[in-house]
Amino acid sequence: MKTGFVLRRFGILCAALAFAACGRDRAASDNAEPLPPPAYGEEDANPEVFLDLMEVGSRELYAARAAVLAALDLKPGARVGDIGAGTGLYSLMFADAVGPAGAVFAVDIEPRFLKLIGQRAADLDLGNVVSVLGRDTDITLPHASVDVVFIADTYHYFSDRAAIMATVRDALVDGGRLVILDYTLDESHKGDPKRAHVRFGKAGLISEIESYGFRLADEPDVPGLSEIYMVVFEKA
Repeated sequence: MKTGFVLRRFGILCAALAFAACGRDRAASDNAEPLPPPAYGEEDANPEVFLDLMEVGSRELYAARAAVLAALDLKPGARVGDIGAGTGLYSLMFADAVGPAGAVFAVDIEPRFLKLIGQRAADLDLGNVVSVLGRDTDITLPHASVDVVFIADTYHYFSDRAAIMATVRDALVDGGRLVILDYTLDESHKGDPKRAHVRFGKAGLISEIESYGFRLADEPDVPGLSEIYMVVFEKA
């Protein structure tokens, strides 16, 4: 699996959230192309460099973040596991949506991302965000600890999907929801180097997830998403 479940993914804390979290005006970056990755080690001293890499308007998961949040329909008091949380964009949005009675577990295998998420949550005075260090084969959340598991632009990076999904299923309450967002893969993308890391398309993903003990519940049409799809499962 690549660093931090890889560089990826992505509030409706919208521009105000990002401004408060970063201490700078990010409006100009909404239409900017992603910056090249920072030199390894630079982010140790300044992990916020990842914000300019991942939270830009050219990334669908960033540009359509409000629509994704609306499609999730999180309720106050819900407990959410954000797997492959990255810079924490969605974790922070979820924290605002579920309120102080809820909880968000931001899970990643990269400690630098967890440090950044903690920093951003503190800046926003969000006391319901818990950073969790995951493993290649384990999301490291307790049994029946979450109502929703959210996996965006991350599933295709799992090196042992069966092992990871067993821990996802264990962490969900009975009837809990698993929400996955991943890249489309069809004939139009054949040979596209940008899809080289994507193992299979939507139908293949649905079939595999169902084999792990989940039932397909919904395939929402999310405004703003065209290269990425959303599928919702229930713990069977």
